[in-house]
Amino acid sequence: MIYVMSYFDDTSQFGLSCALALPLQPDSSIDFLRLSQHARRSLDAGCSSVTVFGTTGEGASVSMSEREEILGALLAAGIALRDHVLGGVAAAAVGDAVEQARILIDRECRGVLLAPPFYFKHVTDEGLYRWFSQVFEKIGKRARDVFLYHIPSVTEAPLSIELIGRLKAAFPQVVVGVKDSGGDWTYTEKLLRAHHDLIVLIGDERHLAAGVRLGAKGAISGLANVCPSELLPLVKYGENDSRIVDLVNEVLKYPVTPAVKALLARRRNDEGWLNVRPPLTRISSQHANELASVYDRIFSQKAAQPI
Repeated sequence: MIYVMSYFDDTSQFGLSCALALPLQPDSSIDFLRLSQHARRSLDAGCSSVTVFGTTGEGASVSMSEREEILGALLAAGIALRDHVLGGVAAAAVGDAVEQARILIDRECRGVLLAPPFYFKHVTDEGLYRWFSQVFEKIGKRARDVFLYHIPSVTEAPLSIELIGRLKAAFPQVVVGVKDSGGDWTYTEKLLRAHHDLIVLIGDERHLAAGVRLGAKGAISGLANVCPSELLPLVKYGENDSRIVDLVNEVLKYPVTPAVKALLARRRNDEGWLNVRPPLTRISSQHANELASVYDRIFSQKAAQPI
């Protein structure tokens, strides 16, 4: 099999990618203008890229035609997909995963964030290896720049260190990295030591600074929707900031995507950001107010000094 050239190299510093929240109208249709404006603000604030169709972006609820429309809207807004846009793939069927990935590849997006199949539970490494292998083989020679997505709290299909190694060895021109959203520092540490040749991205911002100091290349972050400037020192220099840890702990008291949207609505003074797609529901007004108050209190504190 002949592969196209990757947009990344072995030493790429990935930077901070905003796991872009999905702006919705009250009828659950996508607000493409608000989406494009938010993507532009994120890039202007220092994010190196935005990631669409991820967990924070409610990607599993975004249809094939909507994926095309979102990428078209970003392109029309002057955002270079090749340089600044990654996209998530969330599917249980191999064929659906292939089609979602092809949309991103056809549009020459920067990379593909590929989650394991999320419907089937208690699957083995062998089963996952075969699933990923079939996805790559069906995409064919254009397969490139895939980040394996470890998020067992959502998929209930963890990616073992051994499975990642096996996929990396079998598809060295396809698998370029891993996004680790497991929230388990022991796993993160093993991942970074075992696969230092991959672009490891940290999804749990509480472990971001330590991960960067150990060799992680950046993050795809939901909190980048609301506080990208505060996250940049963690990504660039591995600087500790206890405020980020405190904020993550507060957000995790609620369903994460509605909580991030509630913070974004408060930060932008725009209640339209509160809308989520079923089966998700908004957090209550009381909880949104409480979370906003905690955010204000946390960021009234001075940032922790770098170590």
